[in-house]
Amino acid sequence: MKVLRTGSAGTQTIKIIPRVYATTLTIKLRDNSTNEITEFVLVPSFPPADPPAVQKVGNYLEITALFTLVENRFYDLTIYNGILNLTDLDIIYKDKIFCTDQFINQNTNSQYSINNGEYISEEAGNNDYIII
Repeated sequence: MKVLRTGSAGTQTIKIIPRVYATTLTIKLRDNSTNEITEFVLVPSFPPADPPAVQKVGNYLEITALFTLVENRFYDLTIYNGILNLTDLDIIYKDKIFCTDQFINQNTNSQYSINNGEYISEEAGNNDYIII
């Protein structure tokens, strides 16, 4: 599962290991809440964009695009090789995406919290109890 930020964060980069390395891709995002499908077509540009929309880096295929996502929703990600007459045989990658604006970094143990900003603990208290 990939974790992405909402569209307010600008362009996002997804790193994948596809079945086939391609430069012309069709990306379909299906919102699990509304069942809406959003389609992106990424083709090489001349001169190349900075950063390029699709590039192979090592064993990864890096896809850079501006995805319009809604916070706290899940999406199904399907990436196809090509742009015309797409079939299931053209699928080179499938995954799920969760969208959040929380900062997540596993190296610093900063993890996603469903209660972020909801629960505030008070440090001050006298711990007095009344027993009847």
